[in-house]
Amino acid sequence: MTATASSLILNVYAPALGGNTSRAIAVVRGMEHALPGLRMEWTISDEGQRIPLADRDAWIARGRPEGGGFPLLCNGDDHFRVTLSGWEVPAGNSPDGKPLLHIHAKLPLDETVIAVAADVLERVAESTHALWGHATPQRAAREIAEQTSRPLKGPHRPPRGLPVLKKSEHIRSPEIPHRLGWMNHWSAATAERIGFPDPVRDVDLLSRTRRTPTGGWVVWLTDAPLDLDNPTHLDVLLRTYERFPEIGGRTAP
Repeated sequence: MTATASSLILNVYAPALGGNTSRAIAVVRGMEHALPGLRMEWTISDEGQRIPLADRDAWIARGRPEGGGFPLLCNGDDHFRVTLSGWEVPAGNSPDGKPLLHIHAKLPLDETVIAVAADVLERVAESTHALWGHATPQRAAREIAEQTSRPLKGPHRPPRGLPVLKKSEHIRSPEIPHRLGWMNHWSAATAERIGFPDPVRDVDLLSRTRRTPTGGWVVWLTDAPLDLDNPTHLDVLLRTYERFPEIGGRTAP
């Protein structure tokens, strides 16, 4: 496959840690396991310099100074930079008023990462007991994010005819995904909530899925990385939004 953007962006949403730092450590180890040779044993200073961590797991366990999640980690290869961090989304900004853990990672979008992207998403999501998440090329992710961003003036018109999505705090359940991505992780609870799978309506999607150990799903919309300049890819994204109106809080309570 040919990469369509410079980076792969991974976002995963899970129940807040609540002091259980073992899940944070499991996330890092899961990513390392999915990408052979990866070692997330550095952080980055305010000046942009890599700082080695003598005891990485203990450093993660200390968490963020402001509480919730863990600070930025990176690997030691400046030519293949991978970053990973996690922070707590406060109750006031989360669906149903329940705080969430947001895991964010950025990886080079090259042939190596493309080949293991589903493994990376699954291991990060399953390690933290995620409700849902996605891995998407950076360019497409930016346009998809515009589905929730509101202009200062005038009506909200997302790019490429994509539907308007609600902000996370206006979505009624944490199991409902805020948006779609190229590769999507849906927990068993999320899949049930959005009505996936339907053996008749989801034949095409089911050809690009796999089950996770906890009964969830990894679902990729297109074989190649999602490229919204490709009319076929855009059509798949639009049809998938139409198939799952719960995503983005587009159904009436």
